[in-house]
Amino acid sequence: METIKLGIIGTNFVSDWMCDSVEISDGIINHAVYSRTEEKGKEFAEKHNIKNVFTDLEEFLNSDIDAVYIASPNFLHFEQTLKAIKAGKHVLLEKPAAHNEKEFDILLQAASENNLVLLEAMRPAHDPAIEEVRVSMSEIGTVRRAVFDFCQYSSRYDKFKKGEVLNAFNPEMGNAAVMDIGVYALNCALNLFGEPRSVYSKSTILHNGMEGMGSVFLDYESMQVEVVYSKITNSCTPSVIIGEDGYISIDKISLFESVRLKKRGEEEKVLVTKREENNMIYEISDFVKCVNDEMSPDRHNNLTKLTLNVIDQIRNQNNIVFPHEIK
Repeated sequence: METIKLGIIGTNFVSDWMCDSVEISDGIINHAVYSRTEEKGKEFAEKHNIKNVFTDLEEFLNSDIDAVYIASPNFLHFEQTLKAIKAGKHVLLEKPAAHNEKEFDILLQAASENNLVLLEAMRPAHDPAIEEVRVSMSEIGTVRRAVFDFCQYSSRYDKFKKGEVLNAFNPEMGNAAVMDIGVYALNCALNLFGEPRSVYSKSTILHNGMEGMGSVFLDYESMQVEVVYSKITNSCTPSVIIGEDGYISIDKISLFESVRLKKRGEEEKVLVTKREENNMIYEISDFVKCVNDEMSPDRHNNLTKLTLNVIDQIRNQNNIVFPHEIK
């Protein structure tokens, strides 16, 4: 199979990470970048040795790229993904994949009709560390409780408190703590435990309607899961899965910086330690395999659908509304 020529939409730090990861991945190359301004596009291209710079989205999508990585603001994900699919391009779409489950269903249908791959770039879902966690849960007995904690103080919050509302704290851009931060923790919880019987949540809403932080309670038949997330506070608490015979703790759920297992009466065992590589390499590897028909994207897309379904419930319970979404 020929090397996949990837086009990048978005020139922020996440796109930098993606390009760095592509450079050390097999079967795919950074081939083009789209930016609204030529200056930013050229600066980004020079940084990553990308030859082709576009400031017109239609020209970009109709170029010789095979696939698109979309890391634009949340509210543009649906529109740009649909345009890319209609232009015949596979899409690796940064989280959150859409405003809601209905939008993602529309995108999946379009991808299916055009025989193209659509995959959410959800780092922990593709990282093999989560499978290490899944297997190791058999060692801690019946799981009774889990807490997934991802609280990360935003570098833009200080300006927000001074009255300057940047994109990261603008709900009209499709932003909310659950979309930007909570989605990681929710995705991990649902990946490991599946669909809950019920969802209860409570959000802290800032003065401009932006959700700053939230807590979610997921009820299962024989256990409970809490998800705690925030863009306005930090936390020193690892995520933890608690069984009758021990527990598994996870540092920084988006990266699996370290995973440890502690059985009652035994010494703690390290399952995963901090790795040097950016774990975006795993989502890139899966994307390449899907494009080359070496694996199906269905399992990951079903997890994305379930995560968006739970987020829809959280948003409905806390009146978190986005002006651009399809309902």
